[in-house]
Amino acid sequence: MQLKIMPKKKRLSAGRVPLILFLCQMISALDVPLDSKLLEDLVQPPTITQQSPKDYIVDPRENIVIQCEAQGKPPPSFSWTRNGTHFDIDKDPLVTMKAGSGTLIMNIMSEGKAETYEGVYQCTARNERGAAVSNNIVVRPSRSPLWTKEKLEPITLRSGQSLVLPCRPPIGLPPAIIFWMDNSFQRLPQSERVSQGLNGDLYFSNVLPEDSREDYICYARFNHTQTIQQKQPISVKVILVDELNDTIAANLSDTEVYGAKSSRERPPTFLTPQGNASNKEELRGNVLSLECIAEGLPTPVIYWIKEDGTLPINRTFYRNFQKTLQITQVSEADSGKYQCIAKNALGVIHHTISVTVKAAPYWIMAPQNLVLSPGEDGALICRANGNPKPRISWLSNGVPIEIAPDDPSRKINGDTIIFSSVQERSSAVYQCNASNEYGYLLGNAFVNVLAEPPRILTSENTLYQVIANRPALLDCAFFGSPLPTIEWFKGTKGSALREDTYVLHENGTLEIPVAQKDSTGTYTCVARNKLGMAKNEVHLEIKDPTRIIKQPEYAVVQRGSTVSFECKVKHDHTLIPTVIWLKDNGELPSDGRFTVDKDQLVVADVSDNDGGTYTCLANTTLDNVSASAVLSVVAPTPTPAPIYDVPNPPFDLELTDQLDKSVQLSWTPGDDNNSPITKFIIEYEDAMHEAGLWHHQTEVPGTQTTAQLKLSPYVNYSFRVMAENSLGRSLPSEASEQYLTKAAEPDKNPVTVEGLGSEPDNLVITWQPLNGFESNGPGLQYKVSWRQKDGDDEWTSVVVANVSKYIVSGTPTFVPYLIKVQALNDVGFAPEPAVVMGHSGEDLPMVAPGNVHVTVVNSTLAEVHWDPVPLKSVRGHLQGYRIYYWTDQNSSKRNRRHIEKKILTFQGSKTHGMLPGLEPFSHYTLNVRVVNGKGEGPASPDRVFHTPEGVPSAPSSLKIVNPTLDSLTLEWDPPSHPNGILTEYTLKYQPINLTHELGPLVDLKIPANKTRWTLKNLNFSTRYKFYFYAQTSAGSGSQITEEAVTTVDEGKMAMASRQVDIATQGWFIGLMCAVALLILILLIVCFIRRNKGGKYPVKEKEDAHPDPEIQPMKEDDGTFGEYSDAEDHKPLKKGSRTPSDRTVKKEDSDDSLVDYGEGVNGQFNEDGSFIGQYSGKKEKEPAEGNESSEAPSPVNAMNSFV
Repeated sequence: MQLKIMPKKKRLSAGRVPLILFLCQMISALDVPLDSKLLEDLVQPPTITQQSPKDYIVDPRENIVIQCEAQGKPPPSFSWTRNGTHFDIDKDPLVTMKAGSGTLIMNIMSEGKAETYEGVYQCTARNERGAAVSNNIVVRPSRSPLWTKEKLEPITLRSGQSLVLPCRPPIGLPPAIIFWMDNSFQRLPQSERVSQGLNGDLYFSNVLPEDSREDYICYARFNHTQTIQQKQPISVKVILVDELNDTIAANLSDTEVYGAKSSRERPPTFLTPQGNASNKEELRGNVLSLECIAEGLPTPVIYWIKEDGTLPINRTFYRNFQKTLQITQVSEADSGKYQCIAKNALGVIHHTISVTVKAAPYWIMAPQNLVLSPGEDGALICRANGNPKPRISWLSNGVPIEIAPDDPSRKINGDTIIFSSVQERSSAVYQCNASNEYGYLLGNAFVNVLAEPPRILTSENTLYQVIANRPALLDCAFFGSPLPTIEWFKGTKGSALREDTYVLHENGTLEIPVAQKDSTGTYTCVARNKLGMAKNEVHLEIKDPTRIIKQPEYAVVQRGSTVSFECKVKHDHTLIPTVIWLKDNGELPSDGRFTVDKDQLVVADVSDNDGGTYTCLANTTLDNVSASAVLSVVAPTPTPAPIYDVPNPPFDLELTDQLDKSVQLSWTPGDDNNSPITKFIIEYEDAMHEAGLWHHQTEVPGTQTTAQLKLSPYVNYSFRVMAENSLGRSLPSEASEQYLTKAAEPDKNPVTVEGLGSEPDNLVITWQPLNGFESNGPGLQYKVSWRQKDGDDEWTSVVVANVSKYIVSGTPTFVPYLIKVQALNDVGFAPEPAVVMGHSGEDLPMVAPGNVHVTVVNSTLAEVHWDPVPLKSVRGHLQGYRIYYWTDQNSSKRNRRHIEKKILTFQGSKTHGMLPGLEPFSHYTLNVRVVNGKGEGPASPDRVFHTPEGVPSAPSSLKIVNPTLDSLTLEWDPPSHPNGILTEYTLKYQPINLTHELGPLVDLKIPANKTRWTLKNLNFSTRYKFYFYAQTSAGSGSQITEEAVTTVDEGKMAMASRQVDIATQGWFIGLMCAVALLILILLIVCFIRRNKGGKYPVKEKEDAHPDPEIQPMKEDDGTFGEYSDAEDHKPLKKGSRTPSDRTVKKEDSDDSLVDYGEGVNGQFNEDGSFIGQYSGKKEKEPAEGNESSEAPSPVNAMNSFV
């Protein structure tokens, strides 16, 4: 019997029509596979494949793109409606439709506004088989409006009160995301006490003093336009009532403090929501968010329960410190009453939220495309659910089915359209619209009436490979209308497949539940309907399973020893396995102690961390297999203390597999002396080229005793081996036998090849020669080749001995050459060498720079410009330009030969440069020369320039001679560097008293031709300080200072001497002390009487507040009030100091800013500093003998005491 898949036909009663139609749909309806080759010649109604979302919010700053993509055969055409009427895109130059698509593009970036295109759009894709329509796409531009201007009054409230800071953001599209930050754009900290509500307001369950700040700012972020709007900052001040003075507390009314609740502890009350109960409605599939925020002191804690059920475990989340309950993917089952509980130490309150879950329409069974052959029956089913129940309506090709062209094969039965005996004209696209008050669903499904012979879509001669005893699935994707029947045959003779051995699936796939070796072969899939037949052959190969025939075994080893696990794999000879090892189901440690060989894993120097499960995993392209073993690590058996040392040298070195460029070296390890050998080091000696010198060859792990060594030609090798453990390296082994490799041509060429000329007419070619080891054979030589780079000459070559230089003579000056050096020996040449570029010798440049001109920038800086010389005239590598410049001012002809010339070099091809450090008011000469590797070229013609005047240096010297009672004579030398023509000298001087205070400053102008000046009418026996500097038209130079003293009047000195004699008498000293003590006592008595007497303007306040410790505070500076006389209201004078409890003043100030100067006309230095402070009142008083400052009064001394 042949195995077939075909529709089953039975007679059923009319009462079972819906079941018939359902079965007809399942059996007869056929989806068109999206196979490109199939769709090329298959007629198909349009199908919408891509469209913009129903609620489409666009960025008004970018072009509007409304997507509508569809496929069909023939390709569909597209049209649009806007707000229910036809949208003619040809009339709007800003609107274009994408080629081969229905996508609209509104080019508003060039001109136009997004608001112009706001509306409801719908796309229709149409071809000869029908019309598919898109959803209604509501296009709205996003909006991010500014905050309305408002004046926010500062908020003052007591500590412990509750507070709500409103945000009330502007209504945008889409709604803004709200967050609170400060002026520094730092998020405000939130907690169980302070948190942001779902509406954006900031809630304080109770406030604390640290909540005081002036920058509570609510921000609204509009993600669609990437903009952030900011509300005006809100100022909050939290005050502690207990810390306020009673007087201030009495003056504060309730209206001046935010809220009227007590700051004492209190039970919770809800800030939001209000009352004991509220309602909440949410749509199915959304996130249900319930919020309860309570105030109270201490801060309440929020709990949530569901009164008539339990909260879903996997979909319930608590946000915002338990104040928000969220349930994701909400459904009708989540409807019910939810209760939030706020609790603190003083009480508990409850709020019940009644939740109702509504539902926009959602699919239970969306309509599916239906492909029928002429005369067949079928049905389109459109089933949706929602809350409330959605209404189902049908459209045909975008037109309500009630007014669509009549089709006798079609019958409407609620949510089902029944088709019977369809004809080709029955092809159409049907739209099912399921809608309620919360939304709608629009599903397109076509009915395509086709008459198509069978087609098999699976590739021909597909090869399937399956492991024996496993299922095998052979594909046979097909298409045809009417629906074809499928038959499978095995072998060329068409032997039938029996149903008890094979399983045939509705999609045409043949399943062999347990594939055996005899299942290998060729299978043929045959598809038939009334219009024809198609077949396809596939091939099946059965492979042997991969097996581990030698599994790793459980091992117990001592710490520090070596362990190995074996894993031998047997597999199908046509498959290539890969074997990997795992430790505890992870990768092996990246440690050199783990070595994976062909069939085993070796772990050396086992430690406690190496214990675990080791798994051998063998993979092929078709299967994988694994086996595991456990390694246990134990402590070593106690033994006498071992002697640890470096290993003994290896021995019995042997060379085998001797080839031209390789040899195998084997050896026997020496004793490891109780420390495992970690590696072996192999060295070689070249007895032919470097006898007695050993070189490093390679290293191998300590578990390896053979090494494959790569060799070089023409070397007489000897080898030796050293072992290494954790303690060090062993002595070298005995050398192996010698092995001379055959000569060969060099395999490399010299490096560091260069071409430089030492003379203008030669080229010196140099290179780094090969060493003897690199020569690869006897007779090492070099083939040197060269030719001009820019010429057509052939290469010139010469073979030289084993040297490192060759000189080519008779070359043109500074010409680029191409050079190569190739090694050769008696066997042959090395590979073709690389070509390098060099130059023949340089010569001095031939041309001087032209058009040299100088621009003087200031008195010490000039800029020089010149034209570059032609590169050919440089005759070498251009290194730069060199400027020679000198000053010949006041130079005789005899000395001009020895003028010191300064040199500045400018690298590269620069054509200008700056000359710094010039002398002002000087005559300079310069020339410019070009420089190459050989030297300098000729100089350009000399250019002369002059620097302008500058400020002079300080006078060379200043001396004061011939001092008298009232005069001093100054002598000086002119500045060593006048830097111009001196116009005058300036002399400033001022007296200095014994306390080093400076007197008034006198300013004199002295002609430039003077070098001596006498000052008269000076004070006798007085020290003066002098400031002296010269001037040119450019300004004043540096000053020189000096000090001198006028002589002493002998008569006044005698009087002062007599006064000193009296002052030193004991009786006089005692008298003065008694007088001073009496005056001090008198002043103290006056001081006390002054503060106890007088009127008290604050007498009434004193009576009202008998407690002296409670004093009203000043509003301006926060200090307590003071008692004072009426006179105390005078402004304080300079130098007085006011204690916190009383005020002591003088009628007149002993000192004032005006007294430091002459009247109000004080003098100021050039830098703006006041200098009149050293003159004034004290100098106006006559003084006998040495000057003395006025003694401070006792009252001032009292006022200064702290």
